Amino acid sequence: MAIFKSVVSKLRSGLAKTRQSLGGMVSLLRGRKLDEELIEEIEARLIRADVGVGAARALSEGIRTSYRKGEMTKGEDALEFLKQEIKAMWPEQDRRLNLAESGPTVVLVTGVNGAGKTTSIAKIASQFSTEGKSVLLGACDTFRAGAVRQLEIWAERLGVDIVKGQEGSDPAAVAFDACSAGAARGVDVIILDTAGRLQTQAGLMDQLSKIKRVATKQIPGAPHEVLLVLDATAGQNALRQAEGFAEAAGVTGIFLSKLDGTARGGMVVAIRQQTDIPVKLIGVGETPEDVQPFDPDRFVEAMFEESVNAE
Repeated sequence: MAIFKSVVSKLRSGLAKTRQSLGGMVSLLRGRKLDEELIEEIEARLIRADVGVGAARALSEGIRTSYRKGEMTKGEDALEFLKQEIKAMWPEQDRRLNLAESGPTVVLVTGVNGAGKTTSIAKIASQFSTEGKSVLLGACDTFRAGAVRQLEIWAERLGVDIVKGQEGSDPAAVAFDACSAGAARGVDVIILDTAGRLQTQAGLMDQLSKIKRVATKQIPGAPHEVLLVLDATAGQNALRQAEGFAEAAGVTGIFLSKLDGTARGGMVVAIRQQTDIPVKLIGVGETPEDVQPFDPDRFVEAMFEESVNAE
């Protein structure tokens, strides 16, 4: 279910750093005969673009196998192989947001401090509102007064309701109140913010599990979506975060934030290969409207597009 609009020009701009890291892959391969040296260069450029060592080796090995069998002879063949193999990593059904069949849909949002979590929540809320859905925010980050206030400001700007607690109160209690209020009011979507945490912080991870249990007790099937916000500029550190949160929080999808031209977007390939968590949404700017569904076809074409045509 595609509920978010796509802004192709912003995606191209957001992947400028990725194309730079790939070093003009199209120009490298066009008109070249394939050989072992060229295949090694392809692998090196994929690694520089944060595709990940494992994924880069698997992709280059696929090219190498076809080359040695005589099935692939030209650079253009290798380019088409890369595009098709990467696109195929995200089946359409895996990229859809999980929505409740009846009653409120509960979206739990988590991530480390500084990843752009609160802004990402605002973008999600804005787009649901644009689609005519009623939204309620739950300010479960009670450890920092500033976090609650920031979410309040967004709620005011977007015209959506918010449930909050006292500073230092039990985050799970806020989740309880938000889910109860959302169910009673008949809202369509409840978005629960959580405290920024590192994947290595066992206490905070336990608190996240408690929030999930509370949501489940209040609304059957909740949380229907557990989104991990990852900073696209974090590179391989984002991969480590994804691995940690996948194990501790039951993440169902990734919101890739700050894809603003300074990030190497190849990390989505590494994350998919290492964790099997699909990227579902990407943030391509600062305003609430700057969000779009992750479309692997558009994403990969933008990754490999020649800079002269893309900017």
